[in-house]
Amino acid sequence: MIQVTKAFFPPIESYQYQVQRIWKNKWLTNRGPLLLELEGMVKSQLAIQSANLIIMNNGTIPLQIALKLLGNGGEIITTPFSYVATTSAIVWENCKPVFVDINPDCLTIDETRIEESITDKTTCILATHVFGNPCNIEVIEEIAKKYNLSVIYDAAHCFGVKYNGKSIFEYGDISTCSFHATKLFHTGEGGALFTKNDELFHKCFYSHAFGHLGPTDFYGVGINGKLSELQAAMGLSVIPYMDIILEERKKVTDFYLSHLNFEKIKSIKLVDNVTWNYSYFPVIFNSEETLLKVQKGLNDNNIFPRRYFYPSLNTLDFVNGNSCLISESLSSRILCLPLFMGLEFKVIDKIIFEINNLI
Repeated sequence: MIQVTKAFFPPIESYQYQVQRIWKNKWLTNRGPLLLELEGMVKSQLAIQSANLIIMNNGTIPLQIALKLLGNGGEIITTPFSYVATTSAIVWENCKPVFVDINPDCLTIDETRIEESITDKTTCILATHVFGNPCNIEVIEEIAKKYNLSVIYDAAHCFGVKYNGKSIFEYGDISTCSFHATKLFHTGEGGALFTKNDELFHKCFYSHAFGHLGPTDFYGVGINGKLSELQAAMGLSVIPYMDIILEERKKVTDFYLSHLNFEKIKSIKLVDNVTWNYSYFPVIFNSEETLLKVQKGLNDNNIFPRRYFYPSLNTLDFVNGNSCLISESLSSRILCLPLFMGLEFKVIDKIIFEINNLI
């Protein structure tokens, strides 16, 4: 069975070596030496220049902490085209999502529509770099400055992405990333929070550790966002392979681009000045009917692409969202094709053959 993505497993000897280090250290959690080493290696891999980094136990906790600190129970300008965790985190932190429709080509929030949705209750903009494609960062941050709003970027898909020559995580008040098993870089389960603001970093740090630093120094309300040494061991085992993982994903992406019939379908338009990471390969069909026909044809061949992101988040029952016609239309017509290291080209040929014959 071919899924849309597949976790990368490093050589088991690499993981066993890291686990042996844990046994020797007798340290399982609470920011042990493997985690500290991993944070340094991630910063180096991403060429982080000025942002502070905290690796956490999943990719949603960083969003929740960011919203707890910056959302202040207000209205959050956000995108309807993202994974459900983006919206759920807003609601979970007792804020109200206000959805702004998306750019039909780049699939990110339409920055030209943000200002019309701002009210005196707006506290924050939470925008997603969809499939690793950056939002219009300059315009968003200009709007945020004009209205004194905070900016959080959900950069779950963005490990390795650069914009204007620097890491995508250098932008915004806070950026977050997922290190879930299906992402390019992973710790099994995990995630990270990035911020350039030292005072905000201090708040984020104690927030992910029950609100305290050390056994007696309590600073505020917190939650358990700490990554275990076993998860850090996986990260340390995976990170040496990042260059080859990116290289192999690029080969698959290039093959799709050169062999699919883009006279009848289209894909995401990458923004200028981006170094992409080949995180996903979305294709957009002319109708949902065509998508469902292609999906069935692939499923019949034991190939399972995924409808990222469906449905449009503004239509979820628990948000009472406003209408976003572009997102609603696109979410019903977009399908992410299998893309991972080790995907055989005979399978890719089969995927392309089925799609080109069914559209």
